[in-house]
Amino acid sequence: MTLYIDPPTWPGHGRLWSHLVSDVSYDELHAFAALIGVPPRAFDRDHYDIPSHRYADVVRAGAVETGSKDLVRRLTEAGLRRRKHRPRL
Repeated sequence: MTLYIDPPTWPGHGRLWSHLVSDVSYDELHAFAALIGVPPRAFDRDHYDIPSHRYADVVRAGAVETGSKDLVRRLTEAGLRRRKHRPRL
């Protein structure tokens, strides 16, 4: 089981966030998130949002640190990338 996390550089709700992903399956991602106590509501399309104060815990639990571009590349190559749908104008 290999999960990946990018640095907590994404602002939102008054804090910084990381993204936790799997390049194998959503089942693997959900199982890992449950194991480390990440609530299901933190799942967003293809990743879990992880607040900066949990970053070190997630890495200690086994997630591999990687950059944001590498994380997106891994998701895309695995066919797991789910983009936001933009309304047509």
